[in-house]
Amino acid sequence: MKTRTDIKKLTLSAMFLALAFVMPFLTGQIPQIGSMLCPMHIPVLLCGFFCGAPWGLGVGFIAPILRSFVLGMPYMFPTAVCMAFELATYGFVAGFLHRKLPKKKIYVYVALLCAMVLGRVIWGLVMFACMGFDASVFGIAAFISGAVTTAIPGIVLQFVLVPILVITLDKVVNTNSN
Repeated sequence: MKTRTDIKKLTLSAMFLALAFVMPFLTGQIPQIGSMLCPMHIPVLLCGFFCGAPWGLGVGFIAPILRSFVLGMPYMFPTAVCMAFELATYGFVAGFLHRKLPKKKIYVYVALLCAMVLGRVIWGLVMFACMGFDASVFGIAAFISGAVTTAIPGIVLQFVLVPILVITLDKVVNTNSN
């Protein structure tokens, strides 16, 4: 039998998945801006924080694959496949650390930073594997460009917006958990 908490997490996860599906439409008219703002990352991170590691992992993995399958964007290979592992890492690490670390504001930032760094590392490793382990096709310069340089606006947006939402809404979302 499902508990009230399980149903709540399922419902929130579905909402975060829907947001990850829809948010790229807000920036999709200008592809350069959309790729820089990383709009799918925010709902996945929030899912990890509010629903926990397993839900964040699931939503993170499904979101880019589903979007690619239904809309053709991002392209399935290698983009959506690599994003699936990256976003799954974001959701899992954010949820895991948010549960394990002390419930102080600074640890929201710690969990977020760890999730963002590990997610980008995983993205780079999966991209390197998808490119046939060939450093001439995907090397350190391509990794830095894809994971950091072109994503700076998205990184800043995530680092500002996600903690504000988590700190503000954490009490509201978890008030009725019992």
